[in-house]
Amino acid sequence: MLGEQVRYGLVGTGMMGVEHITNLAITPGAVVTALADPVAESIGWATSALGDRAGAATVFDSVEALAASGLCDAVIVASPNYTHRRVLEPLFDAGLHILCEKPVATTLDDCRWIVERAAQTDRVFWTAMEYRYMPPAAAFIEEIRSGAIGRLQMLSIREHRFPFLVKVADWNRFNRNTGGTMVEKCCHFFDLMRLITGSEAVRVYCSGAMDVNHRDERYGGETPDIIDNSYTTVDFANGVRALLDLSMFADGAENQEEITAVGDKARLDVLIPEGALVHAPRVGFRNAKQVTRRVVEVDQAALAAGSHHGSTFYEHQRFNAAVRGAGPVEVTATDGMMAVAIGTAAEISAREHRVVEMAELGF
Repeated sequence: MLGEQVRYGLVGTGMMGVEHITNLAITPGAVVTALADPVAESIGWATSALGDRAGAATVFDSVEALAASGLCDAVIVASPNYTHRRVLEPLFDAGLHILCEKPVATTLDDCRWIVERAAQTDRVFWTAMEYRYMPPAAAFIEEIRSGAIGRLQMLSIREHRFPFLVKVADWNRFNRNTGGTMVEKCCHFFDLMRLITGSEAVRVYCSGAMDVNHRDERYGGETPDIIDNSYTTVDFANGVRALLDLSMFADGAENQEEITAVGDKARLDVLIPEGALVHAPRVGFRNAKQVTRRVVEVDQAALAAGSHHGSTFYEHQRFNAAVRGAGPVEVTATDGMMAVAIGTAAEISAREHRVVEMAELGF
C-alpha cells in the first residue's frame, strides 16, 4: 500500500491531459512528476497548467522513457485513442498503476489485449468513464438502485451538444483513428447503460450519419467520415430497452445531457448541467401530478477544474484511493471493452443499415 502521496505521470498532454492536471492539483497527495507528449505545444499547455509545480515534472520524449524512469507510481493515458495499446505496453511492463482515458481502445482486438494484460497484474487498471462521476448522474443512478422507480424497463439518454473540437493533427476527424463517433463519444453512454441496467447488451440498432458538421472540411484531400447525429437502440439481456439520441449540432441546448429512466412505479429524469433530478410517480389517468424536483449541488472547485461537470475530480478521488489500496477499482478494463463493443456494433449497424447481434462480435 502506498503512502499518502501518489506520483503521477501523464502520457498525452492535450486538452484532456490538462484537465487531469487541473484536477490532480486539488487531489490531496497527488503530485505530477513526469510528462510525455511528442508535440511541444501540448507539453507547453501542461507546464502552463502546472504553474509553479512544473519544476517537479520531468519531460520525456517517449512513453518508454517515462515508464522506465522510476518517477511514477501511476500514469494517466490521455493520448489519441488509436495510440492506447502501443502506449500501454511499456506501462504494463513497468508495473505501473494506470488510468486510461476512454475509449480504452479503438478496436476490439486491442481491447481484448488490454483486458488480458490488466488481468495479469496486481496493479490498478482503471478505464476513465467520467460521466459516471457527474454528481447529478451519480445521484440518478443511486435513486434507481434504491427502488425509486420500481423495476426499470426503459432508459433513454439524450446528448445534444457542440461538434467535435479541434485536436492535434485533426486525428479525431476520421473513423480509423477514433473507432467512429459511436465508440469515441458514445462509449460513455453505453457504459452508463450497462451500469444502470446491470445487464449486458444483446442487440444494437443504430441509424446515424454525418449530415451537418465537417462536410466542407478537407484534410490531406480527405473528407471526415464521423457520425454527427444518430439514434441507437440497445436491447439488454434482462429485458430493459435503452435509447441514445445524439446530436452534435445542437450547441444551443439548455442541457447537454438529459437521461430518463422509466420503471413500473415512476419516471426519473436528470438534467445536466442544470443538475435537476425530477421524480414523477405513476398516479393514474387524470389524477393530480406528484412531481418532485431537486438540484444536486457540485463542488465549485471541481466544476472549475474541468469541462465534465466536476466528474473528473470525483473520478480522481476514487482512482487515487484504489492506487493507495484504500478503495476498489470501479471501472475495469472489461468495462471499457464492453462499452467499445456496443459502440462498434452501433457503427456497423449505421453503415450496414441492420440490427447487429452482439454475438456476432463474440459477446
